[in-house]
Amino acid sequence: MRILITNDDGIHSPGIAALERVARQLTDDVMVVAPAIDQSGVAHSLSLNDPLRLRKISDQHYAVKGTPTDCVIMGVRHLMRDAPPDLVLSGINSGQNVAEDVTYSGTIAGAIEGTILGIPSIALSQAYGHTGRDKIRWDCAEALAPGIIRKIMAQKLPHEILFNVNFPDCDPKDIQGTALCTQGRRDKNLLAVDQRHDGRGLPYYWLAFNKPTFTPGIGTDLEALAQKRISVTPLRINLTDEPTMLQFANLFSS
Repeated sequence: MRILITNDDGIHSPGIAALERVARQLTDDVMVVAPAIDQSGVAHSLSLNDPLRLRKISDQHYAVKGTPTDCVIMGVRHLMRDAPPDLVLSGINSGQNVAEDVTYSGTIAGAIEGTILGIPSIALSQAYGHTGRDKIRWDCAEALAPGIIRKIMAQKLPHEILFNVNFPDCDPKDIQGTALCTQGRRDKNLLAVDQRHDGRGLPYYWLAFNKPTFTPGIGTDLEALAQKRISVTPLRINLTDEPTMLQFANLFSS
């Protein structure tokens, strides 16, 4: 099995090093193609107005001056064009990618692009809490990801479906199981704008987050992480909502 690895935190992130160790428990044929710098929050964007710069870091490790989507395309269509990968792994992200994170995440986007290119793809993220990024429990994802990946790959994956896997912020021995989840939804008031002023008194702004006050929905990825369970969520490339199509069929039938 050939595996292509990417992420959105950058080629030198500890998460991608952890994911490579995970991948090498599955196969010796691993290639890493990741952004040269942090691309968190770029979603499924392409670099259409700038050239892609490819730099070899070491054997089977390449940095791209571009987005995670660019990296997967460069890996599949250029570096591995003569022998495409059998699996794309994206991550391990520093922080969870659940609920509406899915629409912003470059980690998820790497798996989306792999799926679009016809390759089974899995996004993996490691949640962390108030201790911050300096104390992320990479050991949790690293210990448990190989088993999750093996279970997914043992099945015949549906066409145009990718998997979003999130690991709770806890010791591997404290995991309470795995849950197949739906994508959750946080409080709509979570995002805020923090206005500040520079040394000349001119305003500038940071996106900020309010303290969550919602209760995670039953069966969601948010609930699973709160219960110290690994969340596994299948996501569709086709975003069409079929029930709404039926509702509006007569209105737009002409």
